[in-house]
Parts: sequence; structure tokens; C-alpha cells
Amino acid sequence: MGGDYAPDEIVAGALRAHDELDVDVLLVGDPAAIEASLKKQGLTSDIQIIPSEGVVEMHEEALTGIKRKPKASINVAMGLVKEGQADAVVSAGHSGASMAAALLRLGRLSGIDRPAIGAVFPTMDPNKSVLILDVGAIVDCRPKYLEQFALLGTIYSQYVLGRSEPKVGLLNIGEEACKGNDLTIRTYQMLQDNPRIPFVGNAEGRDVLSGDFDVIVCDGFVGNVLLKFAEAIGEVMLKLCQEEILRGLDSSDLAHIKPNLKQLKQRIDYVEHGGGLLLGVDGICVIGHGSSHAMTIFNAVRLARDAVDNRVIERIQEKHLVEQ
Repeated sequence: MGGDYAPDEIVAGALRAHDELDVDVLLVGDPAAIEASLKKQGLTSDIQIIPSEGVVEMHEEALTGIKRKPKASINVAMGLVKEGQADAVVSAGHSGASMAAALLRLGRLSGIDRPAIGAVFPTMDPNKSVLILDVGAIVDCRPKYLEQFALLGTIYSQYVLGRSEPKVGLLNIGEEACKGNDLTIRTYQMLQDNPRIPFVGNAEGRDVLSGDFDVIVCDGFVGNVLLKFAEAIGEVMLKLCQEEILRGLDSSDLAHIKPNLKQLKQRIDYVEHGGGLLLGVDGICVIGHGSSHAMTIFNAVRLARDAVDNRVIERIQEKHLVEQ
């Protein structure tokens, strides 16, 4: 029920995920609204609807909203995971409410002080992506939080992104260890001293999409600004390419170029990545973009499925990457 285009775009993305990803999808929300949307989409599959009452609105304070509305869709969805009736939650609604509901109902993994939202960005290397965390869960961080983010990012990079020896960087204003504010200077030393973190040094803003790093950690304030800027850059690049490259071309030229533009869109468009995985809670939770369309939801479900299939939660616990 959350997101700028709910429920129609959410339902459309869920239907496609159900049909193409071989997953069972439970739609949590107002049954009448969901049923109307299913009819509008031309239902081709059996989709189970789980009734809920109310939604945490975007203007509401997250914790107050989920406590005041215990039967809200995000609370009900988290309850399904807690009770083992679902393997993951995907939401495009109030991100703060999603995180608060996950913390209250699923709880933190042992040894984790604060969870982080990890977002996958494309890089200049077509065969590599980079995981940035945190991109909005915790805006005021301590060095030990960033150290934990690095540990969580390492295992995600290994088992979901397929990096056997991931390179972890700390987002900073310079490569030197002495650069940055108090948070980054202290964090640098902690990352360097931790043998379980494959830390390779500071990453400047220009390094984020270079492909030289597999994981980059930062506080949620900086990470969210970076995420929103990257989204805007992707949109601007696509528009400029369409305007400049297609100008003056005839139909035969367009037939050759349009497939390349489509590939470019797939590489740089944030829609292709679906959202961010909330790492550090005892359950799989994908927080999607508020402006999610059907394709974004489809990719968010795929991200959740991959996290489940690769046993991200169990891997973190099994590998004892988090200090007790």
C-alpha cells in the first residue's frame, strides 16, 4: 500500500515477479483496493491477499506511526516474516516506518547496534557493481556502526554479489588516512585494525563508480545524498544521450542505436536495482524507492529472493562476522 503509485504499480510488479521469478507473492493491504487493482491488471495468477488496516503516511513520524497503527500494512507484513509465513518483506512506502517495523518485530542480529540500508550502484566496469551502505537508515553514526556496516557489506558482497575477495572502502574527502572529520579518521583506524574486513583505504566521491571498490561505507546522511544525486545523474544522462545522440538521425540509424541506449539505461538507471536491503535485522527486508513503478518492484522482489536464496542472514550468523 506504500509508494507514490500504490497500489496499481506495486500489484503490477508483484504479478510479474510471481510469474517470472518463481516466487509466491503475498499482497498486504486493503483487500478492496488490491482486488480492484488486480482486476485492472487482468489477473492471470492466484495471488493471496493478506488484509491490513491503515498505512503509515509519509508525513507521520515513523515510530509513532507504527505504534499507533499496529494493523498497518507494514506491521502486518513484518509479522508474516517473524511468524515464518513469509521469507522477506518488500515495501515502497515510508522507509523510516519500514525500518522501525523491522527493528521492533524482527529485531537486530546479535552484535549489531544499528542496521544499514545497502544500495547496489552500477560502475564503469560492466561486470561489477558496488554496494554502498548506509544510504539512509542512520544519519548520525559512530565509528563502531561503520565498522559493523563494513562487516555486513563484506558478507553481502561475497555471497550475493559474488566477490570472493571484496575490496572495502570508506567514503571520505581524500585518500590519506589523516583526511576527513573525526568520524572518518577514527573509523579508518578501526577498519584498518580489523582483520575480518578487507579494507583497502579511503574512497573519494570520484571513486564510487570507478569499479575499484566492491563495498563503500558511510553514514546514512552522506549515503542518502549520494543515492539521490546518483538517481538524478542517471536521469540526466539518459535525457542528454537521447537528445544529443538521436538528433539528426534517420530511421535506419535509429534502429541501430536504440538497442544501445536501452543497454545504457539498464546499466545506469536505479530502477534496475529495485531498492536497498536492510542489513542487520533478523529477517530480509527490501526498502524500495517511493517513486517505484512496476519494474522497480519486480527488481526489488528479485533482490529479496536473491538474499533469501543466498542465506544472507544465516551467512552472517554462521561466519561470526559480528562481534558478540
